[in-house]
Amino acid sequence: MKTIPTTEAVGKIIAHDITEIVPGKFKGVAFKKGHVIGEEDIDHLLRIGKENIYILDIKENQLHEDDASIFLGEMMAGEGIYFTEPREGKINIKAKYQGLLKIDRNLLEEVNDLGDISIATIQGDRVVNKDELIGGCRVIPLIIDKEKLHSAKEILEKRPPLISVKTFTRLKTAVIVTGGEVYKGLIEDKFGPVVEKKLKTFNSDIIIKKIVPDDLDTIKTTILKAKEAGAQLIIVTGGMSVDPDDKTPGAIKATAAEVISYGSPVLPGSMLMVAYLDEIPIFGLPGCVMFSHTTAFDILLPKIFAGERIVRRDISRLGYGGLCLKCDDCTYPNCHFGKY
Repeated sequence: MKTIPTTEAVGKIIAHDITEIVPGKFKGVAFKKGHVIGEEDIDHLLRIGKENIYILDIKENQLHEDDASIFLGEMMAGEGIYFTEPREGKINIKAKYQGLLKIDRNLLEEVNDLGDISIATIQGDRVVNKDELIGGCRVIPLIIDKEKLHSAKEILEKRPPLISVKTFTRLKTAVIVTGGEVYKGLIEDKFGPVVEKKLKTFNSDIIIKKIVPDDLDTIKTTILKAKEAGAQLIIVTGGMSVDPDDKTPGAIKATAAEVISYGSPVLPGSMLMVAYLDEIPIFGLPGCVMFSHTTAFDILLPKIFAGERIVRRDISRLGYGGLCLKCDDCTYPNCHFGKY
């Protein structure tokens, strides 16, 4: 720390808080410690009696907190990420567009474990919207050694981006509603509209919507026809329990689809089926999707639109955080449900 004339301080860093007092109007901090003095600040400083000022003398091997946060932001931001201008050494990390947030948790812990660096995020594998705040970053000291930042760089540049947002792709979707009562017109179809509403979140093109009876061969044939028609995602609703008249699981298997999982450690949504007919994902939806605000389906569906292929571990790991508390005012995805 050293003293220099205020008129020569442009670009220098203030070493301590500077108080301003305007009798009867204001008393408080006019400039905070760490503020980089601009041309516009000189007159203000002189008006409050600061003809000379203490500034921080940053050595060649050091970096100011603002510059350090920018350095880290550039190193950890992947596709779909931007960060704000630093303020008091902190940057906010935001999403450029709606998509699926991906965070490398192990990498995050590794960088934070270096010390003097603080990166905080929300939880990943969830839908985020354009300009949504998803994290923040700053360094702890006002001035940090470049060696510490180079250690972070060595960790970050050898791995995939710490934070990124995957874009959603519009998929041609087939919705197949099963149920004898609905097929015969005895009751109104309330399952299809629920699914359609969820698909609208991803701007999906519903190219087929068909109501079929609880007949294994009919459901199987309808699924295969949906594939032939160009469906990129097939959703079959209802008939997913173990009752003898529930034919959907057997029909999906009969198409020769690869069943990834029949059942999930998620409540609600434990009877969900996920399968692939060649590269086309198929969901078999239990009745809870029609009645519950959020289920296993809501957790897994964004992955499909983000271009990810669901594997068994994606489902089995959902047990931790897989219990929905069915709050009166649902805040999903801003809650624990589906987070691990």
